[in-house]
Amino acid sequence: MIMKGIVLTGHGGMDMLEWQEDILVPALTEGDVLIKVGACGLNNTDVNTRVGWYSKSSNPGNNDQFTKKSKTEDGGWGGTALRFPRIQGADIVGEVVEAKGHQFQHLLGETVMVDPWIRPVKHSDRYKVIGYLGSEIDGGFAEYTKVPGNAVHPVQSDFTKSELATFATSSVTAENMLDRAKVKEGDTVLITGASGGVGSALIQLANRRQAMTIAITSKSKADQVKTILPDEIIFRETADFGDEVMTITSGQGVSVVADVVGGPGWPQLLEVLEHGGRYVCSGAIAGPVVEFDLRTFYLKDLTLVGATIVPPGTFGNLVSYVERKEIRPLLAEQYPMKEFKQAQTSFLNKSHFGNIVVYN
Repeated sequence: MIMKGIVLTGHGGMDMLEWQEDILVPALTEGDVLIKVGACGLNNTDVNTRVGWYSKSSNPGNNDQFTKKSKTEDGGWGGTALRFPRIQGADIVGEVVEAKGHQFQHLLGETVMVDPWIRPVKHSDRYKVIGYLGSEIDGGFAEYTKVPGNAVHPVQSDFTKSELATFATSSVTAENMLDRAKVKEGDTVLITGASGGVGSALIQLANRRQAMTIAITSKSKADQVKTILPDEIIFRETADFGDEVMTITSGQGVSVVADVVGGPGWPQLLEVLEHGGRYVCSGAIAGPVVEFDLRTFYLKDLTLVGATIVPPGTFGNLVSYVERKEIRPLLAEQYPMKEFKQAQTSFLNKSHFGNIVVYN
């Protein structure tokens, strides 16, 4: 049995993405389920992986340009080599059409969301992962995909499959950031990149925890960001946004910075943290190499936290928020799967608000 999909043949530009119509449907092993993909969301990891951005030898700037200096031996998010060809796509929503073994037969026919952090079926409660969908494991930019049954979460919702495909990576990343920074009611959270997938999810999920949210976004997207109800908005174009933060917080500063941007404005993020504040990061879309004054760090008793691998249970919590409509989808655009290159081009233009999805 064959299927259609987008195949990444190596690190590089868009020419490394090929639409193929003779891909073998993946064969299941014990504990696997086969999903007929309805929709799959795009995210920055797709681009980072394609261009080799994770390599320590790559261009440290934005993630939309390929550099031939990138080394294939450390091109994955975990600093290891990727195997090509690879089907990318982590934000999968679809229907379970086959299950290998008795353990996951109850999932047949269910509409499901898929946890992008794939764990072994045995000892799945442990932090260890097999890999990330679309990186170490083939993902959802095709008609079918297989995953271990423990990664599959039935979802009861009247959202469309495309709307459901906006949540997985961005929202579970945001929830993990908030968990690791121990965000709670009464905290004040400064959120960078607020119009992007993770940034907009951070606003919704921090609001859910009844924290005060301050969003940094461009003037052109401020009205869109207002629709998800941050308490305050600061324009990205402001040269010294630190003064605005201190004014908003009556000179105290924020308790948490949730950052996915990095780049040249990074030092100000530490400056606006209150004494004992927490900084949490899961991305660096404006550049990973920053100026870091250790004096700010230790004299203010700050805590710096990285957030990548999501602990077991977090994705299940996210699905329950979706079902109860405690967070809502932000579907910016959707494209047929065959038009994936147009979808990723639009994604790289950064003119959208929320998430872009491809569908079958």
